[in-house]
Amino acid sequence: MAGVLHIIGGGMAGLAAAVEVAGSGTHVIVHEAGRACGGRARSYEDRQLGCRIDNGNHLLLSANKTVFRYLGLTGALDTLTGPKAPLFPFVDLAEDNRWTLDLSRGRAPWWVFQPHRRVPDMRLPELRSLYSLMQAKGATTVAQCLAPGAFSRRLLAPFSISALNTDCESGSAALLGAVIRESLSLGGEACIPWFAREGLSESLVDPAVAHLRAMTAEVRTQSRVTGLDVAHNRVAALNTADGVIPLGEQDRVILAAPAPVARDLLGDKLAGLSTPTEFESILNLHFRLDEAPVPVGSFAHCGFMGVIGGVAEWVFLRGNILSVTVSAANRLAKHDPEDLARAIWLDVRRACDATLTRPLPEAPAAQRIVWEKRATFAATPAQNRLRPGPATALVNLAMAGDWTNTGLPATLEGAMRSGVSAVHALGLKTPG
Repeated sequence: MAGVLHIIGGGMAGLAAAVEVAGSGTHVIVHEAGRACGGRARSYEDRQLGCRIDNGNHLLLSANKTVFRYLGLTGALDTLTGPKAPLFPFVDLAEDNRWTLDLSRGRAPWWVFQPHRRVPDMRLPELRSLYSLMQAKGATTVAQCLAPGAFSRRLLAPFSISALNTDCESGSAALLGAVIRESLSLGGEACIPWFAREGLSESLVDPAVAHLRAMTAEVRTQSRVTGLDVAHNRVAALNTADGVIPLGEQDRVILAAPAPVARDLLGDKLAGLSTPTEFESILNLHFRLDEAPVPVGSFAHCGFMGVIGGVAEWVFLRGNILSVTVSAANRLAKHDPEDLARAIWLDVRRACDATLTRPLPEAPAAQRIVWEKRATFAATPAQNRLRPGPATALVNLAMAGDWTNTGLPATLEGAMRSGVSAVHALGLKTPG
């Protein structure tokens, strides 16, 4: 055995690191403080709704190479669903307009010359916003790069808020530009949307845990690491609720916990450690209906819809559950949750009724509000500068998490990429 790799945190970054190393000869132990792995990408049984739901909605793009490699390694590629084409249905509630963005498969953006495939009312000169975003650096914000017009309001602004989980006025243009370079600029083949067919745990967590155990790795839930002992420029022991775990000379540690936890564990161990200090929330609402709606058109084909001009931003349909995501939700923190739910249900009815065989009822049978108060770091230029890289001054410790310096905002791709980067920073071998 080439030592032990202790991974603190069983979210997407930690699981990606574990999957990368498992089977290489290094014994892997994942320490997850909660009852289940997955972090912000997991499923659970909700008593109020009487069914299993996700704690949020995640839309993957075919350009997310690290995520798809992870799914391939864990045997979970067939757990995703989607339109199998670069199609994105939208509705603009403010102007009562509907369309389906239909991107060209190749790099040449032929779709912009075909009115039935592009954003309604967009003008070709507005495309310079894409160039501005991809060239942006430093303190430039998204709003400073957006040319006024339908293309920005109906596509780039919603895309930015979803990708950054931060409003356009303060969001980092450089981070959004990085996402565009890896997706939209590569053509529709890189922008095919996918999401979990059954649930996030069934796609991202359960297959990974099963794979790790098959590779003789350990996944310890309810295993909270409360402190690190440091000696001779290395982590010498992990302090847990069950006792102290001493580390040998060949043992290594990846700290894949949220930024506040990392700061608490390392603040007095690493001089000059910086981590993001400001965070944004995500609001998710799950509405259960007595009967499953029957969608038609592009909503039926895709299974989701983007919403502009309301509070709701994305609507996903799974059986008799309609799930809504609202990003950058700090702005809604002072609103009464029940009032928000009523307003969002009204948005859902206005958005979906025209795409269903029968209108939705005036009220759902049941609903659940899931508010992730500190879902991601605030993706501003200032906070982006605080993100540390994977390597640390402790020779056997690396850091991972979507809040570390991945070059991307806090996305699933960024989280998993950080786990792989931490593995490489420690010089660990991988099975491949």
